[in-house]
Amino acid sequence: MKILTKLENSLDSHIVTVQSNETVQELSIPSKSTGFGSSINGGEFLLLSLATCFCNDIYREAKKKGINVTNVLVEVSGEFAAEGEPGFNITYSSELKGDASDEELRKLVAHTDKVAEIQNTLRTGISVTLTSKS
Repeated sequence: MKILTKLENSLDSHIVTVQSNETVQELSIPSKSTGFGSSINGGEFLLLSLATCFCNDIYREAKKKGINVTNVLVEVSGEFAAEGEPGFNITYSSELKGDASDEELRKLVAHTDKVAEIQNTLRTGISVTLTSKS
């Protein structure tokens, strides 16, 4: 799957689109109160991406195992110190409801943690390369 995100910002205009393969969606995210920048910061988005990945992957993996999950709660926390420094102490937890035993749900959570793509991407310390011309 090829993913592309775009963000265009100017005074009181904040346009965000995400694209996975051929599917394009616009996200509604307001500008900061100053009119410039995003009202949601990158750290918040980073942690939300971990929660979103885990939630979606829980349903995917549950389906493979024939488990009907009816509710997923994922909480992700992390810390950011001085400007320019990487985040640290990133942890997450989840609570599931479904038609399986507590033990089966715990196994599903543990398995999903091992196959969640965003978690695994961050765990590998993948490089990020700036290719901008300006």
